[in-house]
Amino acid sequence: MADVTSIPSDAELARSLDGDFDSRHAEVNGIDLHYVIGGQGDPLFLLGGWPQTWWQFHKIMPTLARRHQVIAVDLRGMGSSGKPEAGYDKRTMAGDILALAHLLGHARVDIAGHDIGATVAYSFAANHPEAAGRIALLDVLHPEESWFKFSVLPRPGQFVAWWFAFNQLRGLPEKLLEGRSRHLVDAMLDLLVADPTAISDFDRAVYAQAYSTPEAIRASNGWYQAFAQDIEDEKGYGFLTPPILALTSPHTYEPARTTLARTAPDAKVVKVDGSGHFLAEEQPDAVAQHLTAFFTR
Repeated sequence: MADVTSIPSDAELARSLDGDFDSRHAEVNGIDLHYVIGGQGDPLFLLGGWPQTWWQFHKIMPTLARRHQVIAVDLRGMGSSGKPEAGYDKRTMAGDILALAHLLGHARVDIAGHDIGATVAYSFAANHPEAAGRIALLDVLHPEESWFKFSVLPRPGQFVAWWFAFNQLRGLPEKLLEGRSRHLVDAMLDLLVADPTAISDFDRAVYAQAYSTPEAIRASNGWYQAFAQDIEDEKGYGFLTPPILALTSPHTYEPARTTLARTAPDAKVVKVDGSGHFLAEEQPDAVAQHLTAFFTR
């Protein structure tokens, strides 16, 4: 198991990628956002999820950077970004991305989001359609009313997203996970990948370090604790107008089709075979190919 004390800095990780990537920070929307930027072309924002950081896109960033200026962002509460006490509803987090885009000189941007990043990308499309070019949602859509029906008591053999409930707790996760986040990272990745070897020991150590402090645990749990507000916000969104691509695992393909038929009827929904939840790390070539085709005009 990799020693988290030996994990390279964001700057070193960025420099390890082909595409002349650089690690930067910006003060936007009242917080400090960390992002990694490289490549040339139209701006493409990459937004990651829990329990990971911008590094989850490292396998596809060099390919995407051949045609795009790639901006991989640590969301509010993630990685090296600020961890304020509030603002974890996805409308506010989408505002963070809009402010960063404007700071970088972009009036209109493309976005690919995974997991929590996908909920932010969806909110961006709903709240800032004038700034949304094309939006790709990887394996998760926006919180909506049916999420209140998720069970925490499984029937034999039933899959349960237990972390949705665990992350609602205030104070306890920080005490249980401080300095022990590698156990959580391994549990989540092994549960949700088709092949656990797709995400290396080194990558797991990068994520474990990012979620090793009480502040990081509290902040990332804030994304989940804001779901009730997100669900209320979603009720007023109506149809999404930007072009939408949903890339899914085989397990989430049908739910994604059903949901987007109501909210984005023109969306393209594509199943990535051989993948679990972490598409960009499990099937990077397929994901990069789909994203390149979707975002190339």
